[in-house]
Amino acid sequence: MLDTSYQQLRTTLAQDLLDRIKATPPAFFEQLVVDLLVAMGYGGSRRDAGQAIGGSGDGGIDGIIKEDRLGLDFVYLQAKRWDGTVSRPTIQGFAGSLEGQQARKGVFITTSRFSKDAEDYVKQIEKRIVLIDGEQLAQYMLDFGIGVTEVASYRVQRVDVDYFGEG
Repeated sequence: MLDTSYQQLRTTLAQDLLDRIKATPPAFFEQLVVDLLVAMGYGGSRRDAGQAIGGSGDGGIDGIIKEDRLGLDFVYLQAKRWDGTVSRPTIQGFAGSLEGQQARKGVFITTSRFSKDAEDYVKQIEKRIVLIDGEQLAQYMLDFGIGVTEVASYRVQRVDVDYFGEG
């Protein structure tokens, strides 16, 4: 019962996060994406790990983040606050932007969802592009504490049978 209630709260909170993200300016969303990836362990500290570079003339790249603390490789980011489905041509455009940067890895994050054709496309190409849809984005934000604050915590316990020698 507790688990079901927890999952319902999480689902409601995830939808609230997506609604709020869609109401923010594009630059805020691009920064949120960098913040999330830093929280996930990419690049080390926030200050030197990544940067949002989106804007007009950004060449289809909204951000760059170090793949590790040493900066041996970089991951290029595209962040789209959309309501409609992201289709294959949009992903192909991002792949082309990666080619223009001589990049091998990219993450495309949207507040909406990806078409089946777009998902199939990234499996067929040499470049490594990870697609994160709105649902996954919100779940990652919850998991890594981005845009949320903890208001309560509950410990669930059970009898330690080893303590009582029944083990």
